[in-house]
Amino acid sequence: MEFAEVDSAVLFGLITMVTWGIWIVVGNAASESMDPRTAAAISYLVAALLAFGFIVVSDASLAVTARGGLLAGVAGLFTGIGLISMYIGFTHGSTTVVSTLGAMYFVVAAVIGIVVLGENLTLTKLTGIAFAVLGIVLVTR
Repeated sequence: MEFAEVDSAVLFGLITMVTWGIWIVVGNAASESMDPRTAAAISYLVAALLAFGFIVVSDASLAVTARGGLLAGVAGLFTGIGLISMYIGFTHGSTTVVSTLGAMYFVVAAVIGIVVLGENLTLTKLTGIAFAVLGIVLVTR
């Protein structure tokens, strides 16, 4: 498969995977060098500035609906709680355990999708969730 043929979702997924992996390691180092809450705040301040800069240079719409704004705000609330929890977790445990547990957010999203949003539970999805849970158990031992 040539690079040009790579699905853009896969490409951006890979970029996300690599950059978030680097973010975890650098964030851990930052939380060892300063108060983890301050490190978390600086991390997200830089991320917010980057996101706003991207809006300015792209053709992103600035229109915000009440529902969309509320949902984005709630998403930001949970992102912030997770971010602060991760940085504080670094001071109490290993990067391997904290990052692996945090990276399993997709299991929570999958379960919510199945239970709340009514998505189909297939044998493949169930097997993937089971392997993810097994991975958590193995890494935390």
